[in-house]
Amino acid sequence: MKKSALVIFLVLLLDQLVKFWVKTTMYLGQEYKVAGDWFIIHFTENYGMAFGMEFGGGYGKLFLSLFRIAFVIAIIWYLYKLTREKYDTVYVITLSLIIAGALGNLIDSAFYGMIFNGSEYQVAKLFPFDGGYSSFLHGKVVDMLYFPLIEGHFPSWFPIWGGEEFIFFRPIFNIADSSITVGVCLWILFQKRFMKSINQEMKQNDQQVDTITETNPESVN
Repeated sequence: MKKSALVIFLVLLLDQLVKFWVKTTMYLGQEYKVAGDWFIIHFTENYGMAFGMEFGGGYGKLFLSLFRIAFVIAIIWYLYKLTREKYDTVYVITLSLIIAGALGNLIDSAFYGMIFNGSEYQVAKLFPFDGGYSSFLHGKVVDMLYFPLIEGHFPSWFPIWGGEEFIFFRPIFNIADSSITVGVCLWILFQKRFMKSINQEMKQNDQQVDTITETNPESVN
């Protein structure tokens, strides 16, 4: 449990420090070029899911925030169960990264609307005198990492997008999004290893139950 707690703490700390810095030093749309035109700190906010995607307006935002809370509670309980049963360390770290990312964006959604004022045409203030820009669970997620590695235009003959601008990688995201993405990629890469570990643990548990039943038949009654 200590390793998973450390991973979650470090990801959350870095995610929130960067978001607080962006929110209290930049206004919406402002950007700094870190490595030419390839790596840019570009301040934007969104109401929805990872990588700036939107989700169903005000009610959709509330539903998404409540879903995040339920998801985080469920996966924390599952992670606690895994650490007690000493499952594969990489599996535990993978889940820890996903939890940390979900928590990072949940903090924005739950509290940023109450503790910050708006960032339109100004640098936001923490705990403004006249209150925040929104209510509990209706805050905006802060994004800032932008990597437009390749820019150009689709060929004129290209279906649907012919002649339109092409940018890779277009989405603007944050450290919490990255943590979730890394966790999911690790899950995909090590899926066979994880499933083998889970199956072995289940067999061991079944064997323990069978042993208890054989030595003490009355325990099953």
